Amino acid sequence: MSKARVIVLSVVEQGMSKTDAARKFGVSRRWVHTLVDRYNTGGLDALEPRSRKPHTSRSATPAEIRERIIHHRQSLTTDGLDAGPVTIAWHLEQEGLTPPAISTIRRIITAAGLVTPEPAKRPRSSYVRFEADQPNETWQSDFTHWALADGTNIEILNWLDDNSRLLLSCTAHRPVTGRDVVDTFTENINKYGTPASTLTDNGAVYTAKFRGGKNAFEYLLASLSITQKNGHPYHPQTQGKIERFHQTLKRWLAARPAATNTAELQNQLDQFRFTYNEQRPHRALGRQTPQQAYAATIKAVPDRHRLDTHYRVRHDIVDQFGKISLRRAGTVHHLGVGRDHARKPVLILTDATQATITDQNTGEILGTYDIDPDRNYWRNKTKEPGRWPGSS
Repeated sequence: MSKARVIVLSVVEQGMSKTDAARKFGVSRRWVHTLVDRYNTGGLDALEPRSRKPHTSRSATPAEIRERIIHHRQSLTTDGLDAGPVTIAWHLEQEGLTPPAISTIRRIITAAGLVTPEPAKRPRSSYVRFEADQPNETWQSDFTHWALADGTNIEILNWLDDNSRLLLSCTAHRPVTGRDVVDTFTENINKYGTPASTLTDNGAVYTAKFRGGKNAFEYLLASLSITQKNGHPYHPQTQGKIERFHQTLKRWLAARPAATNTAELQNQLDQFRFTYNEQRPHRALGRQTPQQAYAATIKAVPDRHRLDTHYRVRHDIVDQFGKISLRRAGTVHHLGVGRDHARKPVLILTDATQATITDQNTGEILGTYDIDPDRNYWRNKTKEPGRWPGSS
């Protein structure tokens, strides 16, 4: 029996005065009086030692912050976006709130039952990271599969800046072709500038080296002095950033109703690209969004290449007379390629001063032309002056 109970029972049951009880048990009369009051209010259980913990704490997370933390955890998870403590802290800052420590956010969402325990992962310190030092130093590309509501398989082609993680483009195709790779790559060049290098796998749309040749994309890179890098076969870790990106993309798409056609899927991809680039902080970028990281640093450029060059790519077929017609600034110009190349599919690459025509299948340069707005016919500089291309 506790000392407090003995004191109270001596007073209540045995009739001992509070003064005598205080003297006998070596406590103050005021304490005896407090114990008797507790007994009268709550019985013997009220005599047990009480916690000295304060009713309130200055360091406790305010209820408003706790509610916002739980809200962001739930809404980000529903949207298929990263909902980790670092991301939640970023969103609190965007609302003008001061976030608590990352460990505190983790405790709050765990206590709310919003964390699913996972097996221990490989420690981050064991990874060897490869990252470009500047935006436009390396662009990664790959495509992944996604199904429409009726099960139709669609391929999604992505271009990602290695340094800033900026999603340059995200487009739906059925399926991805070499032409799609060339067209999206050129559109990105015209919007973001020319990269110093590219990194892709060894898919046929990116390289023909395993077939003993080059495709249109490889010849385009060579003409722009862009270094082409390809991962080792059966080693997807080389393109780890874009492989991890595909997980983020698919989680976001899975949180929404399945698209019924390619156009509807493309609309979803456009929404995702805006969210990913401008509304989602990236943990590898120090809480910056990819758009902020891309804009914060000077851009890399290829060797011997101007940053402001604007390119246009066109796919065409040489007519039966060995000619190509090219419309520029509202005027049609005629380019002689040669009768021996009649009916060949070609790739036409133009900038402000020159046009280059290559065989779309072999990459062979069939003609180069100086752009002259005042002339309807541009001479093929790969042929001898005064001779019609293809003539004997």
